[in-house]
Amino acid sequence: MTPPAPPRPPRRPPLRAAPASRLAAVPRAIDPGAPGALRAAPGVVRPVAMVVYEDAQILDVTGPMEVFARTGRWLVEHGRAAEPAYRTQLLAKRAGPVRTSGGIVLHADRAWSELRPGAAGVDRIDTLLVSGGIGFEAPARDEALLAWLRATSPRVRRLGSVCTGSFVLAAAGLLDGRRATTHWAGCRALAERHRDVEVDPDPIFVRDGHLWTSAGVTAGMDMALAMVEEDHGHDVALGVARELVLFLKRPGGQSQFSAQLAAQAAEREPLRELQAWMAEHPEADLSVPALARRVAMSPRHFTRVFTQSVGVSPARFATRVRVEAARRWLEETADGVEAIAGRCGFGSAELMRRAFLRLLRVSPAAYRTRFRATRAA
Repeated sequence: MTPPAPPRPPRRPPLRAAPASRLAAVPRAIDPGAPGALRAAPGVVRPVAMVVYEDAQILDVTGPMEVFARTGRWLVEHGRAAEPAYRTQLLAKRAGPVRTSGGIVLHADRAWSELRPGAAGVDRIDTLLVSGGIGFEAPARDEALLAWLRATSPRVRRLGSVCTGSFVLAAAGLLDGRRATTHWAGCRALAERHRDVEVDPDPIFVRDGHLWTSAGVTAGMDMALAMVEEDHGHDVALGVARELVLFLKRPGGQSQFSAQLAAQAAEREPLRELQAWMAEHPEADLSVPALARRVAMSPRHFTRVFTQSVGVSPARFATRVRVEAARRWLEETADGVEAIAGRCGFGSAELMRRAFLRLLRVSPAAYRTRFRATRAA
């Protein structure tokens, strides 16, 4: 879900380049259900809890929870366990009905405040997730919830968020110094609000130590499948993915789903007009000298002003314009890749393929297979 945009700073900083994930060493587990345990022993039941709130996105909640529930049934049906391996529950400010943004009402089993960090028995939590949705601002300001999350974090084996739930974890300070992601439309807002968080806008999900964050909506199911694979192995996760008709490891990142140019409108009028012209003429000469001439600037001054205002260089923005145009042709027509490459200014299908792999992490052919409109099939 797209969060409200925060106040724009005078200069829009680019997202930080995310370094390689610093996966924390997992401590040796005392027992299979203790924090730090990985592969589940037969008979171990792992409690999974999801924090929900008014105007949460229903798929952020039900998608991951169905992955865990279906895994439990799959293990029983295939003789791997005598009882379901996961016990799921929903937590909210108070037990009872919680209306989601789609109007469907969920029932929270318990108030999160009832569960004491590190508790045993029915109060124990193995994996704690925070849902996303357009209502994320309220829990992100709930000091009692944020304090509870901070106290609970070191007591659970995994703590994660789905979609804009990352804003709640960030507000609690749990993502400071960590690599994280969220819905592609919220990555810039997350980076600007929480400058100590290393926001990576492309991955479907990110794991940094025991903290997990996922991209928007259905990406929570990808993250849950990865957790299942960690707990029960590849073959179990693959079997569950097949039954849910999901990729076990979705190809590409979330950039392939985003509107690449959505958050990159320049603040200065001449540059906004130039950007609009570039989007309408991807086949034109989009070199720095040619673009600088259109706004009556020297190439050097133009490059500096454009990069400062937009957050990327003119050359990189031109490539994104062309990729965006090519995406639309691939989705809506049956034209050949070579013809689309020429029409969008790439010059060759190979250059277009390289640009797609660099920006979307998927080839034009693979992109068309998944995204072309039905009417063009």
